[in-house]
Amino acid sequence: MLSIIDSSCRGAGGRPTRRELLRIGGLGLGGLAASGLGWPNLGAAQSRVTGERRGANLVQTNKSVVLLFLQGGPPQMETFDPKFDVPDHIRSCTGELQTKLPGVWFGGNFPQLAQRADRLAVVRSYGSGEGSHEQYVALNGGTPFKGTMGAAVARGKGALDPRTGMPNHLLIIPEAIDPIAKLDGNISDVFSLQYVLKHYGAAGSLGSMYEAFVPRGVNSLLANMTLQIPSERFNERRLLLQRFDDLRRTVEHMPEMEGVAALREQAYTILNRGMGSAFDLTQEDPRTLARYDTSHLFNMADYHAGGKYYINKMNQSRITNLLGKQLLMARRLCEAGCGFVTVVDGGWDLHGDVNNPNTPQGMAILGPQLDHAVAAFLDDVRERGLSDKILLVITGEMGRTPFKTTKTVGEGATGLGGTGHWSDLTPLVLAGGGLKMGQVIGKSDRLAARAVTQHYTPANLLATILHTLFDAGQARITPDALPADFAKLVVDGTPIAGLL
Repeated sequence: MLSIIDSSCRGAGGRPTRRELLRIGGLGLGGLAASGLGWPNLGAAQSRVTGERRGANLVQTNKSVVLLFLQGGPPQMETFDPKFDVPDHIRSCTGELQTKLPGVWFGGNFPQLAQRADRLAVVRSYGSGEGSHEQYVALNGGTPFKGTMGAAVARGKGALDPRTGMPNHLLIIPEAIDPIAKLDGNISDVFSLQYVLKHYGAAGSLGSMYEAFVPRGVNSLLANMTLQIPSERFNERRLLLQRFDDLRRTVEHMPEMEGVAALREQAYTILNRGMGSAFDLTQEDPRTLARYDTSHLFNMADYHAGGKYYINKMNQSRITNLLGKQLLMARRLCEAGCGFVTVVDGGWDLHGDVNNPNTPQGMAILGPQLDHAVAAFLDDVRERGLSDKILLVITGEMGRTPFKTTKTVGEGATGLGGTGHWSDLTPLVLAGGGLKMGQVIGKSDRLAARAVTQHYTPANLLATILHTLFDAGQARITPDALPADFAKLVVDGTPIAGLL
């Protein structure tokens, strides 16, 4: 939220109060006020906001990450690790498809990705280690900050991109595409919008400066800014710049205020021409928009309260057919300079119980949408020459039990055709980012239950992401290029072998 306080809020001696200066919490600049920094520290605040540190250009690779998070726990057998010589209640209920890679098979819902397997890296020995819906375990990646991987990346890059003013940490929820969609209703707390907003963009001990910016539709930029000056005095955006100029003149003789002008220009750029267009999908070529569109694959209202497939399974309320456009928005944000975008796709808790669909039902709608949306993303970024610049990561908070139940069980348990929580293996697929594609890394046992090769964890995933976005070797020899607490993550992390 941006707040510009009226001049009547002056402090002693006419000096601007901290609150009067500026507050852009959702965009990152809010840390200037919210962190309680004193006036002498504003120069340091400028570096924290934009990541402008000595040697930073040598360490950063100017790449971006899109984390597609399949909320609920996608099944490894039906996605990217099907097995053949197993009983029917273990074998993929969607069948299997030969991919473009010899000897590599995907679940039957992924014909488009099977034909693009040479542009993917599938990790079959990855597990989150979390067997419930503590989704922040996978999203955190083992950082000491107790926030998300996106917040950690923003710590290294700066809360704002210094070239474009774009936040380096964004969260794309379905409401970013359809702001009036009613997706919450009566739903389990761990899948609710409030849970997502609290945990998926959390910054932990890093503070509010590094929390994710969460758009809520095309006009979200201005809607998320509160301009605390009388409306009659805000007839055009240029007046905002004038207020920053007034502030600059007030403090221009104070050497400790060095950097305020840059902060002012960042804020105005965002308002005037920087960020707003990146969220506006109507600016896309209609053919590109149609390529990404997944709304025709199923009617999401059928799975929400009152819909013909709802049958009181309340957690279906977060199932949407908006994933394609979410990924399109993510691509646009990366092009505009964002360092880390998290895209949330719900409905993957396939218990077959009173609250959730079973595996065949859930995969029938979620699988084809994932296949279509990711294929569109891969083709689009390749055509734009961005495949090496954007790393796509697809995972969830856990996997599913290797077996599907063959009989109906009690309320709240796993029912006919359903699967339970499984911490030992979690689907993980990567694409682009300049990493080595067209391979399968690791191996699971014959039941897709446990890794039989080196087991990788969210900490290894985080290290892979950081080594994609930052040059670890350069970070070792340029100690001032990154914040010390973050540099340690880059230098000491162990990426997934065979990708870099």
